[in-house]
Amino acid sequence: MVDGDAGVPRELLDAWVEAWAISRGAPAPVAVPGGWWIQVGLPGHRLRYVLREPDHELLVHLGEEQGSPGAWIKMTGDPARLHAALPAPWEPAETGHLMTIELRSMPVPPAPASVTSPAVPAGYTLRLGDSSAEVLDAGGRTAASAKLVTVGTVAMIDQVETVPAHRRRGLGSVVMRALAEHARSLGAETGVLVATDQGRHLYRSLGWTVRAPFPAARVPEPADEGSA
Repeated sequence: MVDGDAGVPRELLDAWVEAWAISRGAPAPVAVPGGWWIQVGLPGHRLRYVLREPDHELLVHLGEEQGSPGAWIKMTGDPARLHAALPAPWEPAETGHLMTIELRSMPVPPAPASVTSPAVPAGYTLRLGDSSAEVLDAGGRTAASAKLVTVGTVAMIDQVETVPAHRRRGLGSVVMRALAEHARSLGAETGVLVATDQGRHLYRSLGWTVRAPFPAARVPEPADEGSA
């Protein structure tokens, strides 16, 4: 389900792709017909294509020419179009949801390096850095975390994680709000992320809008557990 206008501005997707590569420690994306190519270099995720609503012919070509183990294709648009165009050994991966939020209307709060406030549940502490936020438990261990990368006026939030023992306590909301506010204080105007089905509901409750489905397909490697 898409909440916002159909289509994703190229400059927004440009920024997300660049920020994703920075966040994951990958080389800079290379422009290719229809999108970008990234040499990720990880087991199960050797390379990645990110495409802007590609036509059927391009998907068929990539499916036939780039079907090596560890290859991924992600695109904005209808998941059925992606999966119908790709032959074996390509297989579907989880469809994400490209989401945005306008940060310009948010208030700009102070951004100390470490803070405990009423927004953080009792027994936890929020630690905010230039490119990350962590919620620490009473023993100083990470209970929830997320990363932030800014590209121009676009801020990407990535790898939002809550340790299983600390879930259902609002900690994901804490790190999301902290990074969105911090990005605004740095001059970012638009926030962007790619959510899972489960994460999409949390982010909607925080004011984020679904802009497009973001399906994926991959060629698995032996003992490959996948990667988003």
